[in-house]
Amino acid sequence: MSTEIVNTDIKIKLLDLFQENLSVIKNDSPDYINKIREKAIELFSKLGFPDKKNENYKYTDVKKEFDNGYKTYLSPKNIKFEIKDIFSCDVPDLNTKVILLLNGWFYDRENLLQELPGGAIIGSLQKAMEVYPELVERHFAKYADMEKEGLVALNTAFVKDGIFLYVPKGVVIEKPIQVINVLMDEEEGFTSHRNLYILEENSQASVVVCDHTLSAVNFLTNSVAEFFVGQNAHFDYSRIQNEHNGSKQISHLFFHQEKDSKVTNNTISLHGGVIRNNISVLLNGEGCENNTYGLYLTDKGQHIDNYIFIDHAKPNCISNQLFKGVLDDFATGAFNGKILVRKDAQKTQAYQANNNILLTDDADIKTRPQLEIYADDVKCSHGATVGQLDENAMFYMRARGIPKKEAKLLLMYAFAHEVIQKIKVPALKDRINDLVEKRLRGELSRCNSCQMHCCNT
Repeated sequence: MSTEIVNTDIKIKLLDLFQENLSVIKNDSPDYINKIREKAIELFSKLGFPDKKNENYKYTDVKKEFDNGYKTYLSPKNIKFEIKDIFSCDVPDLNTKVILLLNGWFYDRENLLQELPGGAIIGSLQKAMEVYPELVERHFAKYADMEKEGLVALNTAFVKDGIFLYVPKGVVIEKPIQVINVLMDEEEGFTSHRNLYILEENSQASVVVCDHTLSAVNFLTNSVAEFFVGQNAHFDYSRIQNEHNGSKQISHLFFHQEKDSKVTNNTISLHGGVIRNNISVLLNGEGCENNTYGLYLTDKGQHIDNYIFIDHAKPNCISNQLFKGVLDDFATGAFNGKILVRKDAQKTQAYQANNNILLTDDADIKTRPQLEIYADDVKCSHGATVGQLDENAMFYMRARGIPKKEAKLLLMYAFAHEVIQKIKVPALKDRINDLVEKRLRGELSRCNSCQMHCCNT
């Protein structure tokens, strides 16, 4: 089912959409979820959209991205295809468990929850709400802050489906899980999927998410993912954003880490019209380690905005942030990274860096690294750079017979390599190397490996 409202005010449009389709939205959802919905829609009504008066959204007007008459899907649309016939994900050599989301809905409607070795469960969040109510209720909407963020409240109000992953105590999932998040339709669409990842103590898992558009129409996504990483659990999360220029993606990731847990999060933004990534991390136990890395490559009129918040709530924790960007043509971007060290979080080690290369005078990046420290026994640093390619290095290579185009490519690739090498899965690292090289050469202008060739922008 899809529906469209035509009010002029976009907030009123969405509030009306919710009320007029309340029975459909609440259908197939347990009472505890629907109670959270009611609170969420009240919060969205109060908070609305963040505007440029909000320092965290100063350089991205997210409200205008919603004002496009999108269809919104309140139930899964019947689009049948064999993914192997039309689409090969960007990591074909990666030995993974492949899971597909289509327009925000778990695609395999005949097998909504699947058991992995050791008793881990992967599948539809909507189905997990029904089958594992105590588990979902314990974690759902516990880490995503909808009290302060209207877009998170909006997602929570409309949530129907998404990815659910549960890894029990002591279970190690050896094979990475690959989530292919596909947008495909004849109509311009708005998706609002929700993802919940639960790793109990001493467990391990690796997830690779590939975001793709397979239709030439415009799409808007407002997604939320919550991650609970228990004591001494290890979690590796990599995301490849590779949608066409007609896509607008607002993504919220909330990581909650317990004692001695370790999380590595890589975000590789290769393509997309407007991308806003919100990443929030709470280090809620001693001995936590969090590594948050990002690489963004933009050109034409693309816009990328990364907001990172690392909350050191307990002592003896380590966090590392490294984000690098290459902006060409008249692309624009923003980076806002904040590290909070609370009063009792002694022995904190926290490091943050944002480095950018502008290839033209029209490209622009705004960067704002921040430290807020209330403890006195810490090691923290932050910094940002914005510049052009190294003229001395360029001259050195040209003097040795390397053509200008190749010299420029080598310098950009060397700049990006520092982030790529942080990826732990060898096959994924190799594929990202290949994709980044193609992107820098200008050869990757749409979803790579897509056989449909729906869009050249």
